[in-house]
Amino acid sequence: MSDAVLEVTGLVKHFEIGNGLAFWKPKRAVRAVDGVSFSVQRGETYALVGESGCGKSTIGRMIMKLIEPTAGAIYVNGRDIAPLSRRQMQPYRKQMQIIFQDPFSSLNPRMSAGDIVGEPLLVHGLTDEGERQKRVTELFRKVGLRPDQMPRYPHEFSGGQRQRIGIARALALGPSLIIGDEPVSALDVSVQAQVINLLMDLQDEFGLSYLFVAHDLAVVEHISHRVAVMYLGRIVELGDTASIFANPQHPYTVALLSAVPVPDPRAARKRIILSGDVPSPIHPPPGCRFHTRCPLAFERCRVEVPAMKEVAPGHFAACHLREGRVVEAGASTAP
Repeated sequence: MSDAVLEVTGLVKHFEIGNGLAFWKPKRAVRAVDGVSFSVQRGETYALVGESGCGKSTIGRMIMKLIEPTAGAIYVNGRDIAPLSRRQMQPYRKQMQIIFQDPFSSLNPRMSAGDIVGEPLLVHGLTDEGERQKRVTELFRKVGLRPDQMPRYPHEFSGGQRQRIGIARALALGPSLIIGDEPVSALDVSVQAQVINLLMDLQDEFGLSYLFVAHDLAVVEHISHRVAVMYLGRIVELGDTASIFANPQHPYTVALLSAVPVPDPRAARKRIILSGDVPSPIHPPPGCRFHTRCPLAFERCRVEVPAMKEVAPGHFAACHLREGRVVEAGASTAP
């Protein structure tokens, strides 16, 4: 797509693991991400959601080239960065940045907050100390911090303030794409709302694109334009946020949404409890990877991988049920 800041095609990441003392056996691989494709448009917030271990954070780290992909292409503003070396990646660091989940461990405890925010500027050639301090001061104000807090160290800030420092650092180089790896999950609920609203305000001001990795669907509904639902290394459903939340088309998405708490205790909601555990990514099940837990699974699900199909304009789902009828929220019988 011509207006895509990021396009990911056939992205794969397999982590090789040993067999302990059974060294004569072939090495196994954890299939963390197994053929994922999507795009993020300019000015858009694209959310990746799913249970822990589904591969969503691994995708974010591959896009940043913090870990190398096993296969696939990663186009940033039209250029495939997947095969680039560390030195060749340097110019692209200005175009994309990341906000980490833990606002404390992602900050150097030996550096002041001002030096942390100014470090990307120094690394990328802004050596004039006066200009750098001016830029850092501006960034502190943008994220709701005071310039007189710049000499303080990370342990002197609250969790929400530390995450604001992380956001300021991500903004320092003027990127077009920011990856948020569960950026509010470690914060109190009231602070989460403040940080989410800050991210949305910054997006409006600077025209930022976000790849928002999260498991909190209430937060995702509030901030995102489109959502991709992941299960065991693959995307099983994607579409605009309103369609996903109003009319989910994959049984896994239906189950996830049934677990979202509602503020009204009198509101009736049927919770769908999935049986069994998530299968091992070392030996994923054949066919549809969700069939071992799906209440609607039938024989075809166990042997044939479902293709991603457009079930409504801009709304896609990888489910054999799509060929016959629309999944209704709370449905529990197979065709």
